[in-house]
Amino acid sequence: MENFSEWFHNVLEEAEILDSRYPIKGMSVWLPKGFKLRKYITEELRKLLDEEHDETLFPLLVPENELAKEGIHVKGFEEEVYWVTHGGSKELNEKLAIRPTSETAIYPMFALWIRSHIDLPIKLYQVVNTFRYETKHTRPLIRVREITTFAEAHTVHVTKEEAEEQVKTGIKIYSELFDKLAIPYIVSKRPSWDKFPGADYTMAFDTFFPDGKTLQIGTVHNLGQTFAKTFDIKYETTESTHELPYQTCYGLSDRVIASVIATHGDEKGLVLPAIVAPVQVTIIPIIFKDGQEEVLSKVEEIEKLIKDNGFRVNVDNRDIRPGKKFYEAELNGTPLRIEIGPRDLKENKIVLTRRDTLEKINVSLEDDLIDIINDLFEDMTKTMKNKAWKRLNGNVISVETLLESKKTIENGQIASIKWCGEDSCGEDIEEETGLDILGTQEKTSGKCIYCGKDAKYNALIAKTY
Repeated sequence: MENFSEWFHNVLEEAEILDSRYPIKGMSVWLPKGFKLRKYITEELRKLLDEEHDETLFPLLVPENELAKEGIHVKGFEEEVYWVTHGGSKELNEKLAIRPTSETAIYPMFALWIRSHIDLPIKLYQVVNTFRYETKHTRPLIRVREITTFAEAHTVHVTKEEAEEQVKTGIKIYSELFDKLAIPYIVSKRPSWDKFPGADYTMAFDTFFPDGKTLQIGTVHNLGQTFAKTFDIKYETTESTHELPYQTCYGLSDRVIASVIATHGDEKGLVLPAIVAPVQVTIIPIIFKDGQEEVLSKVEEIEKLIKDNGFRVNVDNRDIRPGKKFYEAELNGTPLRIEIGPRDLKENKIVLTRRDTLEKINVSLEDDLIDIINDLFEDMTKTMKNKAWKRLNGNVISVETLLESKKTIENGQIASIKWCGEDSCGEDIEEETGLDILGTQEKTSGKCIYCGKDAKYNALIAKTY
């Protein structure tokens, strides 16, 4: 895509996903079509989380003294916090932070709830908005000041091993979600200087955008006992001693929605997986004076059949040219378009058009349309997924020198390097290249690309958002 940034901005506007003209920088209005896309993506996430988590809802405001307790954590967010200082015209005795994330809102309550080992594990999640005073150049859905779809899970465990297993569970849940959305991803362990403030370590998901940059789309954090110490969260063991539990948290944001749009879209507009498309099937009657009643009757019959089988269907019977209707269905990313005209009825068929490939398929009215739609949706998701993974995998290039890594990234790709794992070396690499180490993957042998010491890991360098 020649100018991805311009395309992305235009498709959000033209497909009526967001209106970014709200008079506060970095905050946008979800339009009905965009809100439905958001809703269906969130529903898929909830289905996965609900298997072993309970959904909850914590307050938006955090007292300053609670936020200040975890110094390392606060330091990571201190320049991004919005503060409430007045109630009406009266100055508050204590400032209230508008949550940048919810650890300091949730964990004081955990300290009240947890008394015994039988209270554990706790596994909660919420889908809320969070606020961060983003000082960099804002981009809708990607870098914002109000994250409107912040899905965060928080868990508490008796043992370190249980917390480690929960990290794996978080990674599995997010992998399943991204597979449903046909989004390719890289999972890596963030370098220590880039981990979540207060965490023992952070595992992150990154995806690859058409402009050659990577975007972090999910994180899973092992918090160890850091927050338990800070917020005095303890449980009584079977031996009547009191111990600190182990915690994890993991989160996704609006960036997942941005990734669905960016990964699959084309020059005609959105291309959406059927599972989250606001409209899954658009039926377009081709109307002439002759045969109009028969066409509309058949359209009504097919609409009912599709709707009764649980699909989201729309009949576009507006008095405008069919070409305009086709254009809008493609712009909006409707996975399947059905055209029915008098000639089609005479030939006892309808015409289906796939959005992903724009392939036209003639289907007999005697065939089982629902089976055909189900098969097409399954194949479309598989095709979209394969295409997206092929693009990601084809753009991860192994390099042996920093110069090669710079050239690789200038070419809009991701560089895979050998790295010793030392913080000082990694920070020097970032400073010299002006790029980011995404994180480490599998262990390796050989020599570090920068310092020449024995390499411990394969690491990825990329240009990031």
